[in-house]
Amino acid sequence: MNQERIRLLIAASGTGGHLFPAIALAEQLSDYQIEWLGVPNRLETQLVPSQYRLHTIPVAGFQERFGLGTLRIAWQLVSSIWQVRQLLKTRKFHGVFTTGGYIASPAILAARSLGLPIILHEANALPGKVTRYLGPLCSAVAVGFQPAGDRLPRLHTSYVGTPVRDRFRTPQKLELPIPENVPLIVVTGGSQGAVAINNLVRQCAPAWFEAGAWIVHLTGENDPEAGSLSHPQYLVMPFYDNMAGLFQRANLAISRAGAMSLTELAVTQTPAILIPYPYAAEDHQSYNARVFAEAGAGLVFRQAELTPELLESQVLKLLKSPELLAQMAEGADKIAIADSAEQLAAVVHKSILDFSQKR
Repeated sequence: MNQERIRLLIAASGTGGHLFPAIALAEQLSDYQIEWLGVPNRLETQLVPSQYRLHTIPVAGFQERFGLGTLRIAWQLVSSIWQVRQLLKTRKFHGVFTTGGYIASPAILAARSLGLPIILHEANALPGKVTRYLGPLCSAVAVGFQPAGDRLPRLHTSYVGTPVRDRFRTPQKLELPIPENVPLIVVTGGSQGAVAINNLVRQCAPAWFEAGAWIVHLTGENDPEAGSLSHPQYLVMPFYDNMAGLFQRANLAISRAGAMSLTELAVTQTPAILIPYPYAAEDHQSYNARVFAEAGAGLVFRQAELTPELLESQVLKLLKSPELLAQMAEGADKIAIADSAEQLAAVVHKSILDFSQKR
């Protein structure tokens, strides 16, 4: 098959954790003709680069108790499978790539019905339901953390890490008014922010300021107290575009434990205090955080057990020990796969070529 003619449909939707790895992969497959499958009014309508044609389908996850809502979602799924099947046929795609989530189900089932190759990437250490149930229908399953492969004994998986955007792999200039010689703490709750973490940090911040630290606090857009703290060493904003530069400059991050955030922290070798989101599906963020902790790259605390006093003291202990922070950075480097995008691109290409040769 001539690579210039390979047409790939990428099904990735909803959150940065699903979208950013897919975008990083797409950048590696520059010779492919790539189109995108998403959901109306989700993050992909803003993040998917304009060079990729975006198709949307109305599909949702089965989150409600059985009732009329469940029936409506089931009908949407059936309708979406038919729509994706027609799209794959009329646009003559050679394969489908997906990062999971509920957009993956119609994409996988439609592609399977047509006998097309399907490549699935699972970023979390605890494989999600789509991976567990539909992974056997896929031509290839790649995982971001080794424990995910261990938890899928019936599948042949490829451990490739999770792709990050190129900017995380090259030095970035940080255009914020932060002195060069001061310790910097970055606080982020992920794309939606984390009010519980924000409240803890605001209570601890005075002691960290006294120790000479600066704080960049990304609160998200849903924190009513976001403007309640003011200090010359404190920069607060809902979000910040240059996360690569921020993590590269940070001495320490305080973060949730989404797979994408952890991958970015690992690639930038940023020590972290991790507070897994307690309501994440199947508590998967705790499994992600465990990988970081076992590598010596971070400390993990459950939100319900973390007091302001404990967080304050743990951060001060780390700031006073450059040697410990250096050891944590080395631990992060050990679990980072800097060329993950290239490795995943190779898996995709091999799967499609193998399929074409068997036809």
